[in-house]
Amino acid sequence: MTMMSAGQRSRTRRITFLVALAVFAQESTWNFYESQVPPLLREHLGSAAVVGLLMGMDNLLGIFIQPWIGNRSDRTRTSWGRRMPYLVVGMPIAAVLFVLIPHAAGSLPLLIVAMFSYALVANSFKPIAEALVPDFIEPERRSRANAAVKIAASVTAIVAALISIFLVDHHLYVAFAIPSVIMLLSILVLGLTVHDSQSPAYQAAVADSRETHGAERGKERRVRDIFVEILKDTDRSRLLIILAILLFGCAWAASRSLMTPYGMEALEMSRGAAGGLTLPSGIAFIVAAYPAAILAERYGRLRVMAAGMSVFATAMVLGTVVQTPAGTVVAMCVAAAGATCFLVNAVVVLWNLAPSAHVFGTYAGLYTVGWAGGGFIGPALVGGMVDITGWPLMLVDIALVAVSSVVVVARISSLQRRVAVPAVK
Repeated sequence: MTMMSAGQRSRTRRITFLVALAVFAQESTWNFYESQVPPLLREHLGSAAVVGLLMGMDNLLGIFIQPWIGNRSDRTRTSWGRRMPYLVVGMPIAAVLFVLIPHAAGSLPLLIVAMFSYALVANSFKPIAEALVPDFIEPERRSRANAAVKIAASVTAIVAALISIFLVDHHLYVAFAIPSVIMLLSILVLGLTVHDSQSPAYQAAVADSRETHGAERGKERRVRDIFVEILKDTDRSRLLIILAILLFGCAWAASRSLMTPYGMEALEMSRGAAGGLTLPSGIAFIVAAYPAAILAERYGRLRVMAAGMSVFATAMVLGTVVQTPAGTVVAMCVAAAGATCFLVNAVVVLWNLAPSAHVFGTYAGLYTVGWAGGGFIGPALVGGMVDITGWPLMLVDIALVAVSSVVVVARISSLQRRVAVPAVK
């Protein structure tokens, strides 16, 4: 590992903070969406599976939109760079659409239209901010940078929980407006400070493009080409890490999207109090994020990911054994700390498996294909299991899904021991 100068360290910290702010901006609305839109749906629907299916709609859109927009940003060339134009246009529109959701809640069709509109726009820039990490930061430091990004995302979960506790029960419209204002203020700062045309990855892409002429210029790989390449690769590591992301995404999304109704049905809590169940776990996530990056650098990313997911599954089981509000809070804290090991390192593993800097945006999009796929399938899958087994066993249902992702990561570890890829392991 090369030594960094004081100036390089300062630039790395600055861009890490700004990328974290970009993620904070978009997650400020997504976390509140996951927490408080399910109760709006339950005013019209009785089936947990249908609620879970509709909550997964945004993730289904993401499966199609995010890889395409990531690849599109890879091929964008402007004086502002290839990522920022998408952020400064998409975020303000999404903020306005988010405010409209509770106003449409009186009618199920209007509510679904509002949800769809917000999800469509918000998905169009969701992978762009995270792609700035490999654009600016060298491989060996990406876990630490991504830890900061995940901390920022977790802070928004705390903000969403606090809004739920203090405002949702009596001031629903104001509660939805606050995350939108946060998004608008954040993108204002980003628009004034970040020009990703200065990133090493962008400059390398531009330099390579200048060397490409005539017919060769039309040979830029699109999403389909890159995905086919991954499917045909005899080393299944890239395909398996996407599968692991999908499976753990199922477990994580279900634990977030269905937690408010779980608190109301299994723990007999009010809507606002149930929406705050994840507040302490957000703090646990923040505390665990940076150590998860350090442990990954020392013991290997895949090994730490598998251990963290095992902790997550165990915590879900313990939360069922001690089925009280306090027991659930403790279980969610332990689970969040375990999940951090996966969330901080999974996308870094995928970035480091990328063949070149030309496809970082596309690989960020492929990460979100797995994560969004899990977000779409997970709430509906676990919701269907809840319809059969009942709300009291929801956490066990989530644990079973998480265990399957541990098996996949163990398989990747076996493959990587054969080829010995240090940046991945």
